[in-house]
Amino acid sequence: MARHNVIFGRDQAVQRGSHNGPQFGQSGPPQGTQWSSDFGAQQAQQNDQLEAMYSRPAASGHDTGRMTMRDALNAITATLGVIMVVGFAVAITPAALARVMPEGGLQLGLAIGMGATVIGLIGGLVLGLVNAFKKQPSAILVLAYAAFEGLLLGGLSASLEYTNYPGIALQAVIGTLAVAGTVLVFFRMGILRTSPALTKIFMVAMVAYLLFGLFNIGYLLFTGQSLRDGLLGLVIGGLAVVMASYSLVMDFEDVKRAAAGHTPRAYAWRCAFGLAVTMVWLYVEILRILAILRGND
Repeated sequence: MARHNVIFGRDQAVQRGSHNGPQFGQSGPPQGTQWSSDFGAQQAQQNDQLEAMYSRPAASGHDTGRMTMRDALNAITATLGVIMVVGFAVAITPAALARVMPEGGLQLGLAIGMGATVIGLIGGLVLGLVNAFKKQPSAILVLAYAAFEGLLLGGLSASLEYTNYPGIALQAVIGTLAVAGTVLVFFRMGILRTSPALTKIFMVAMVAYLLFGLFNIGYLLFTGQSLRDGLLGLVIGGLAVVMASYSLVMDFEDVKRAAAGHTPRAYAWRCAFGLAVTMVWLYVEILRILAILRGND
């Protein structure tokens, strides 16, 4: 080289490499030495290594430890699968016990469902906060959260299914899948997208929704009545379904952005957790709307 880096020019190793190495266009060994079989073997080995490197397939997200869309889909499928399996097992417990124990089996199953509801509510709330504020996502904690949410949804579904509204659980499942599937299709078509203005409106609506929920709990404790009944309950439930649908769009965008942004693979579970929270919320709101509609028949 005619010019040397100011810093590297003082490095003895660089100087030795620049004076003793093969010159440009020189195919043989360094000047002053004789051709040997060792040098030829070394050159052949280097050529084989370069050829192997060029023929090697490009590194995938799994090889680099980066999250891919497949990682996200696997985590989402596992999380939602746990919720559905646990929820289904709890929901059919009263019917199963009624077949085994004709006398008292249904009541025992409903009592188990009520216990599952309480356990799922407390456990889901605790693990939901832990997963939300945990810096490093954990697959075990997300799946544990899914199990508690399955207990909650299964218990709620069983209490409504076997007391006043037969078939309401299946209707709620179909309604939830219909809404989520429609949002996903419109998102894939590019029709549904988030925007800064809509996100601000969504956040204000979420604060108002939470404040109303807290007020309703206090009102229920003091009066024994709920404000989520009747026409007002339908309006609040409809708005909640709309907000949950927008939250699904936000979740889909997070998954797409994380898969394209070279996010660490562990964050696939963070995406699965966010989507599971939204799906649980959507199911509960649709279940509540169906109960109000069927209660007015």
